[in-house]
Amino acid sequence: MYATREVFSKAWRRAIKRSVKILSLPLALLLTAPAYSQSYSPAAHTDPVNLTPEVRDAFEHFYDLDYEGALTRFEAVQRTNPQSVIAIGNVLLTIVFRELYRQDLLDTTYYAHDSFLTSKRNVPVPQPIRDRIESLTNSAVALADRQIKANPNDANAYFARGYARGMHAAFITLCDHSYVAAARQGLASRNDSEATLKIDPNYADAKMAMGIQQFAVASLPRLVRMLVGIAGVGGNKEKGLELLRESAAHGIVTPIESRTALSLFLRHDARYAEAIVVQKGLADQYPRDFLFRLEVANLTKDSGNGPGAIALYNSILTDAKKPGYFIGPRLHMTYFGLADTQRGQIQIALAAQNYILAAAQPTCSDWIRRRAQLNAGEMFDLLHKRDEATKQYELASAGGGDQSQSDAAHRYLKTPYTGK
Repeated sequence: MYATREVFSKAWRRAIKRSVKILSLPLALLLTAPAYSQSYSPAAHTDPVNLTPEVRDAFEHFYDLDYEGALTRFEAVQRTNPQSVIAIGNVLLTIVFRELYRQDLLDTTYYAHDSFLTSKRNVPVPQPIRDRIESLTNSAVALADRQIKANPNDANAYFARGYARGMHAAFITLCDHSYVAAARQGLASRNDSEATLKIDPNYADAKMAMGIQQFAVASLPRLVRMLVGIAGVGGNKEKGLELLRESAAHGIVTPIESRTALSLFLRHDARYAEAIVVQKGLADQYPRDFLFRLEVANLTKDSGNGPGAIALYNSILTDAKKPGYFIGPRLHMTYFGLADTQRGQIQIALAAQNYILAAAQPTCSDWIRRRAQLNAGEMFDLLHKRDEATKQYELASAGGGDQSQSDAAHRYLKTPYTGK
């Protein structure tokens, strides 16, 4: 049984790695809005709770990464609206993303290459948080089921059920590497969105899940569709792009998430100039969102503009010194990106210093800390400071915790890194 499972897992990862590389999002699709009539009113195509000042205020806190403030507000909305599925979904959204942020799983550097698909990284989610995510997902689905049974034309219930399922799929994908379960959950989310749009073709928020699924399924080989149990499910990349564009332009709940997804896909395909346009728009809209700012710097680095990226990383660090400017910034990611850029600019001593600063941040996850220590050791070897390099390799390969850098660290303890 275990051998079969391993073969299945390897086949899945290999096929996904081949498929993800062909994703592409044209800039015109990002910037051109669909032709809606002048009489179109988005408010007519969403749950009324989404239009309340309390929900809009909660989202402002959410996009400033004030997850605690957002959670308090969304929980209050849920208590006031106990029969609202989307109110449960917003609480679920906040708890899932708060945990992904805490685990350093919202830095898209992690997804810029296919290696994350085969990563053996352990993500230790505390059991109470995991239990609450499961409970909220089940509660949202059960409430939506009852509402749909009572009214099969309840577009809000279908959308909110798909929204919760999609959030749960993201959680189990990133934290548990449960690609098969996530694919099926994602398909269920798409089906709910299709049902929503059959009832109300102008329900723009439902187009995000459909767009992502259309795009993803169209990119998967038939073998993978069979492996994850979605054989026969259709997909169309151009239709997927159009749906994402519409949800970004006209959604009430999903426009920021849709733009974030567009930027991520563009980055993966090395379409940096286009991705920067999208991401800078998000950063300009939410200048105190640490992740949006960091992503502009990361994209600038990956585009080959090292000096520009260094200036952007330093501007983040400068703003972080202002009391209350960022909420809970995970500055180790900034120092790590800065060090990587300086390394590329052959500023080896500065890179070593900033890798050490990344590892020293109290927010730093063990996974990134070990990577920073390994990289610092490499920089010290290039500087011919063998004692300092050895110290960093010993830290990177120490027992307990994340062991993803252990093999490389042990290798360099025996033979100095030469940059080859």
